[in-house]
Amino acid sequence: MVAALLAISLTGWYAFSVARLLLAYQAKILCSGVFVSHRAARDVIATDLTLDHHRWLAGFPMGLDPACARAHAGWEWLLQGVASYRPGSGCTLVDAAADPRPQAPASPIRGSLPPSVPDDGALSEDSRGTLSTALLTSAFDEPSDGPPQRTRAIVVIHRGRIVAERYAAGFGPDTPLAGWSMAKTALNALLGVLVRQRVLSVNDRAPVPEWAEPGDPRGRITIGQLLRMTSGLRFRETYTSPLEDVMQMLFGRADGAAFAASQPLEATPGSRWQYASGTTNILSRVLRTRLGDAAYRDAPRRLLFDAVGMRTATLEPDAAGNFVASSFMYASARDWARLGLLFLNDGVWQGRRLLPEGWVAYSRTPTPQSPDGEFGAHLWLRVPRYYQDPEGPAALPDATFHAIGHEGQFVSVVPSHELVVVRLGLTRHAHGWRHDRFLARVIAAVEQRERQ
Repeated sequence: MVAALLAISLTGWYAFSVARLLLAYQAKILCSGVFVSHRAARDVIATDLTLDHHRWLAGFPMGLDPACARAHAGWEWLLQGVASYRPGSGCTLVDAAADPRPQAPASPIRGSLPPSVPDDGALSEDSRGTLSTALLTSAFDEPSDGPPQRTRAIVVIHRGRIVAERYAAGFGPDTPLAGWSMAKTALNALLGVLVRQRVLSVNDRAPVPEWAEPGDPRGRITIGQLLRMTSGLRFRETYTSPLEDVMQMLFGRADGAAFAASQPLEATPGSRWQYASGTTNILSRVLRTRLGDAAYRDAPRRLLFDAVGMRTATLEPDAAGNFVASSFMYASARDWARLGLLFLNDGVWQGRRLLPEGWVAYSRTPTPQSPDGEFGAHLWLRVPRYYQDPEGPAALPDATFHAIGHEGQFVSVVPSHELVVVRLGLTRHAHGWRHDRFLARVIAAVEQRERQ
């Protein structure tokens, strides 16, 4: 009898915990999709929230509260996830009872594109026209067999000019889209700006209050080790279970950085590589510690976005006010391309140096502990197998590097060809988007174009 009651209690606790996280996920994605990306709520629900293995989530009620600029999922009287929008800051998961302040929504609830974003002249179309129609069509057409691609945006920049650009229906040049873990590379750039300003150094020990106790071995972890994901901290970057660390951090905790920083060491700092979004959010809070709250709040826009013309970019905070730099950044495809161009140009934007000399080379240097040196400092140096052609990876120039995000988000930089390639989409199946093959075709098309 006792065993049966215990089993029932554990089952109930597990079901409640899973439901709480899933409802928070739904509310956050719906809120950002409508208020940040300016999409119609019905489209966000029909695609981002109920396709593929998310299909069964359609059973949860979802909706918007226009008066408070909020999205909600679940049942107010039982269990509900709530995300609140604030202009300039995007959406944040909140406790509705503790955060009742109403405010006007940023755009009509049905969603609409904002006015055309002015360009500062850094990006312009190439006078010789674009790459082949067939190449772009292949990125958007769905295969007759195999998993869907669901490409939403492609932008190809060659020598600073747009040579290819296309969008799926409902998306356009001004549509901010989720980069997921590409936000990590934006944080790399923010850190670089502050390294150049001598606010911090990669050799500094990370100022983390959870590690301040004398004798705590975590106190030896450096900013550089966090950047290279060799901190040795325990963190489970697994999405198969809603209760794993990454899901708890993003959708179950008000202070994701504190959750990540509270994890124990599993290895000596610097001895082991493990991909971990938690390290990025610890770094994000390190910036807050060094800058102070007031300067931190506008740091992404003041130090990076405005400097390179990323006018559609939004880096969203958690309820504790820390930017969720591991995952919650939205920007248009063109603005993601600007981030790639900054790295392509060695941290110089239109003649002004933003990142310290040597920062890009440091970021591109393989982390020896990572498999085959595939990871640098918050940059990928190879296309992960999940996004490779299963028949064999395509050959790419050795110096190619990438910002990569969940569901097939890519900013690829090919220095040998002065090339930046952005792909945004909703790819949820292995090999649904074969980025290595597409990138190889883009490179071949650019080479052919140069010979003409």
